[in-house]
Amino acid sequence: MIGMLESLFDFDWDVMLAHTVQMALAFGLVLPVGFNRESSRQSIGLRTFPLVSLASCCFTLLGFELNGDDDSLMGEVLGGIITGIGFVGGGAILQKDDRIEGTSTAAAIWAAGCVGVAVAMGRLEIAVLISVFMVGIFYFVSPLKQKLSKENDDV
Repeated sequence: MIGMLESLFDFDWDVMLAHTVQMALAFGLVLPVGFNRESSRQSIGLRTFPLVSLASCCFTLLGFELNGDDDSLMGEVLGGIITGIGFVGGGAILQKDDRIEGTSTAAAIWAAGCVGVAVAMGRLEIAVLISVFMVGIFYFVSPLKQKLSKENDDV
């Protein structure tokens, strides 16, 4: 029992700090999208998006720890993350009458997972760009889509 407790606290504080920063970045980069979805009264929003990104980051970091230098096994870890996020995103897609809703939210959940993976892999430029594009889509393209849809309905 004492050996287990000693090993529990025998870790590298520098690695812990680095992973904490990575997790905070993965969490924070998707907050604007989660806020947008929440303020748009979508069923998936402020909690789900950061959690998907955070979990993706953590699974990727754990994958690096488990796989060591074997890059081929990392593909399996990433495949599992992608599949799991697809399952979560699938829950966002609903059929209402003759319309399908939630596809953009499902796609954004997938993108949020990609943000987390990119952060964990040290590809901050990819994570930031995905986040910028997601914010642009939901804050600027979505209102344009609604305006165009309304104009088509008026015809």
